[in-house]
Amino acid sequence: MKVAVIKGDGIGVDVTEAAIAVADAAVERVGGAALSYQELQGGAGYFGETGQDMAPGAEDAAAGADAIFLGAIGLPSVRHPDGTEISPHLRLRDRFQLYAGVRPIKAYPNAPIRLADPRAQGIDLIVLRESTEGLFYSAAAHGRDTVANDAEVQDILRITRSTTEKLHDFAFRLARKRKDRGGKGKVTCVDKANVFRSMAFFRKIFDERAVRFPDVERGYNYVDAQALDLIRKPWEFDVLVTENMFGDILSDLAGGLVGGMGLASCAEIGDAHALFQPAHGSAPDIMGRDLANPLAAILSGALMLDYLAERSGVQAYADAAHLIEGAVDAGFAANRLRPAEFGGEMGTRAVTTEVISLLAES
Repeated sequence: MKVAVIKGDGIGVDVTEAAIAVADAAVERVGGAALSYQELQGGAGYFGETGQDMAPGAEDAAAGADAIFLGAIGLPSVRHPDGTEISPHLRLRDRFQLYAGVRPIKAYPNAPIRLADPRAQGIDLIVLRESTEGLFYSAAAHGRDTVANDAEVQDILRITRSTTEKLHDFAFRLARKRKDRGGKGKVTCVDKANVFRSMAFFRKIFDERAVRFPDVERGYNYVDAQALDLIRKPWEFDVLVTENMFGDILSDLAGGLVGGMGLASCAEIGDAHALFQPAHGSAPDIMGRDLANPLAAILSGALMLDYLAERSGVQAYADAAHLIEGAVDAGFAANRLRPAEFGGEMGTRAVTTEVISLLAES
């Protein structure tokens, strides 16, 4: 299986190398065929040097890969003339129609838990963020805004039936899969259907698709109430399906409940392509200083292996993904993973080495 790798900016380089090392060790541990990697140049640093956000031919090379792995994109000092960030990953989402943004939120033993209620130790949910439309539709390609001048700017919030049907089907299938593994088997539609026609349309399609999955429970929440409930009772939720901007905000909020962005893995999945990345930023101030927490990238690598298993039918990749997830869980439980981000003494390399050691013991 071929993986296109865009290390990007800042700590993207550090955590990508960690994720690849762990993925390779896990695949070797289960006796699977080694992955093949092609590094592609892109990001804010590349834009600052060349005026382009990706190298010539890089997008087409990514299109020919079985999966794309992205480290992080962005530098505070590099912007488009309108002040927006360099964001080739948004264009990749749009080009490859990566509509299903999967953001797992899981509490690990001995990792920071921000809520005092002991039930917070059981947080295990997924924010499923639609990643090609919604309020990010204009941002994916310049020129989609209807008005843009020095007196007024408008951005389009777009919801289409075709994409939303696929998103909701993905949500129900994901909840069913989690139910088979002991999860709750529930999808909550998060919207603002009481105010916006676009959100009422989003919920209408949710109800239409739900009848195809009678074994999966469904629920509803307005986005403001959902933000409150992520503080009051996050342990009651399983899969939250949301519009793009709502999912962007709620996934960061939820991630903060279970340690922060250093554990925030992410998969962006479409019908024919998928991109995997840690959801955190590039943090250029700590680049190369062996301070970055690589676990979000490592767990994103596990999501990638699980996807490659489904794409190829090779069970070894799913086994490798399961090993990585189990190693991180066991490492926290035994207090062997103590990232500097959480007040521990372990930097990027030490965490990576320890996860590989845990894999060898499993």
